[in-house]
Amino acid sequence: MYARRMRKNPTPAEAELWQALRGKKVGVKFRRQVVILGWIADFCCPTLRLIVEVDGSSHLGREEYDDFRDS
Repeated sequence: MYARRMRKNPTPAEAELWQALRGKKVGVKFRRQVVILGWIADFCCPTLRLIVEVDGSSHLGREEYDDFRDS
């Protein structure tokens, strides 16, 4: 599963953000690399119905695809 592989090999930005979010450190539970309707969200808070995407260098040159995905 691609999402599992992404959880095991996060980008530096994802790893840093995960350390700040994990374990309800911000008061709500977050999950990472969650498959939602065929898309993989970097971070998801089901309680707040919130998705957080971390776009770094891996998204360079993919702006049109990212805009489509975000819509």
